[in-house]
Amino acid sequence: MTTQVGGLTKTAPVTGVKARQSLGSRLASGVSGGIVRVFLLLVGLFWLVPTIGLLLSSLRTPQDMSASGWWKVFSEPSQLTVDSYQKLLENGDITGSLGNTVLITVPATVLVVVIGALAGYAFAWMEFPGRDWWFLAVVGLLVVPVQVALIPIAELFGKIGIFGTIFGVILFHVGFGLPFAVFLLRNFFAEIPRELLEAARLDGAGELRLFLRVVMPLGGPAIASLGIFQFLWVWNDMLVALVFSDAGSQPITVALQTQVRQFGNNIDVLAPGAFISMVIPLAVFFAFQRQFVSGVMAGAVK
Repeated sequence: MTTQVGGLTKTAPVTGVKARQSLGSRLASGVSGGIVRVFLLLVGLFWLVPTIGLLLSSLRTPQDMSASGWWKVFSEPSQLTVDSYQKLLENGDITGSLGNTVLITVPATVLVVVIGALAGYAFAWMEFPGRDWWFLAVVGLLVVPVQVALIPIAELFGKIGIFGTIFGVILFHVGFGLPFAVFLLRNFFAEIPRELLEAARLDGAGELRLFLRVVMPLGGPAIASLGIFQFLWVWNDMLVALVFSDAGSQPITVALQTQVRQFGNNIDVLAPGAFISMVIPLAVFFAFQRQFVSGVMAGAVK
């Protein structure tokens, strides 16, 4: 709409006219709403089907499991029972291996986080000869596969008398978890503003106090992400445990594999044991989910 004012032509803005969108824009806006959410919900439910099936199988008797599938409980809820879990608690091999798993996983996770955080801070903010070359060596260790070191380290552990012990399994996991820990935490700590650290030094903070009071609180998301990664890797590991553990130090993964090999029909012990070994790392992940997401997204948005 145009008007003449003092010999000048003014064009008034046209309201109520919606900009025409392209076909691709209309399709994108259409599928970005409820359709995608429903699809993702269905994918999530489909992904949970094996977990739900394992849970329901662990709550059924061996006779019911051999007669029908786990989905039968929806029509016959009376099949659900906790007898399998009671039998599991009476199985010394499974309960002992579950305790061994905790004794292996917790120290291996804590040591990797603590040592990796200290080394990451040193590589990020401390000056010492050959710092960059040492860090490149640590990064180079990331490409070394675990399988290459199994036999040489097994021979070394045998000579020093720690082969087949829990300490040996922990030491192997710590050694192979540290390169990734140092790499991840060093890069995260390097993003901390230098001015913040200099201000703490001017206030009289030493390196240890600076690390504990400033760096560690700011690095919480990255440390939580590292802890989750390390915990899940060690808890679910079977290759290292098969090589470096014996009957008295084997974790739950090896114990379940042994039960399958020796007693192929004891599903009433295998099903609840497998569910317990799976639900514990899931609980740890969901407990630190917020910190995990923050750590993964750290540095993505400036």
